[in-house]
Amino acid sequence: QVQLVESGGGLVQAGGSLRLSCAASGIIFSINAMGWYRQAPGKQRELVATITSGGITNYADSVKGRFTISRDNAKNTVYLQMNSLKPEDTAVYYCNAGIKLAYLLRESPYWGQGTQVTVSS
Repeated sequence: QVQLVESGGGLVQAGGSLRLSCAASGIIFSINAMGWYRQAPGKQRELVATITSGGITNYADSVKGRFTISRDNAKNTVYLQMNSLKPEDTAVYYCNAGIKLAYLLRESPYWGQGTQVTVSS
């Protein structure tokens, strides 16, 4: 059974920083893209940043220049460094990964349970 476990959320003042981590565990053949999404109260879940297994990154316009996504393939872990945080960054942040459990199986999306990030003004 594959699990994605997030950590690093919390309460921070505007202008502060947080670092989120997400580790995938279980019987995993390979992981393709990994990413972070967020959902604020009353809003739809939105993409924050993604990173391919080769390190190609993509960011939402709202976080470009402030957030940095990275990954450690040996540890099946993805990180999100969040700097210059704003109150509008407040949301539950979810980790996502495209995982193959075996060579002949198709890749499937997996989600973490979410971690709360609250930025006070």
